[in-house]
This record gives sequence, C-alpha cells and structure tokens, in this order.
Amino acid sequence: MNDELDEDEAREERARRILDAVAAIPRGRVASYGAIAARAGYPGRARLIGRVLGDAPNRPDLPWYRVLRADGRIGIPAGTRGFREQCRLLKAEGVTVKDGRVPMSAFGLDHDLDRAIWSWD
Repeated sequence: MNDELDEDEAREERARRILDAVAAIPRGRVASYGAIAARAGYPGRARLIGRVLGDAPNRPDLPWYRVLRADGRIGIPAGTRGFREQCRLLKAEGVTVKDGRVPMSAFGLDHDLDRAIWSWD
C-alpha cells in the first residue's frame, strides 16, 4: 500500500489543517495569515491561507474574519462589502478596528504570551 497522498488528498489535507487553525482562533482575538500558515504546518505560505479561505465551503461557520495581514490591516480592499463585513464582525467581538487596522499587540493571538515574556510590569 502506498502511504503517499495523491495531489487531491494532499490539497484536502492542507485545507483541513488550515481551516482547523483558523477555527481555533478564540473569539476577540486575531491572527495573521503568516501565523495561521505556521500553525497549520506551512510556514512561509501566507498566501495559501487566503486562497484556502476564499475557497472554503463552510465560510459562514468559519471565523475567517479573524485573519488579518501581519501589520493588522484587513486584507480585503477598503470600502467593499467584504471589508465592511469583516470590520463589523470583529467589532461585534470587541476587537478595535480603526481605519481598517487592528492593533495586533492588543488583539493578536499571541499577545498574552508576548506580554508574559517581554513585559517589564
């Protein structure tokens, strides 16, 4: 028996791992495309995350809106329906969004860990 996955199975496995990583982002937190790629086991593949999210069949049930660019900016063009929806969903969870940007230091997935390690308080 061949233990290697064929191309379709490999694509499905990648998508499953990425969607699981997105689904694990807690309410009121955000993560960058790059952080999700790393958590899913695909470091350096941030663009893959956007592609998988765009193709996700269960998008309404997925917290896709919690995934942002590394600098906290929303990746959807400003003024579009998707941009407004992402802002609305984030704000509904208590996330601060100003001019299409979320302060990652306050709402990023690892902000508590960073604060615990680097804070002088």
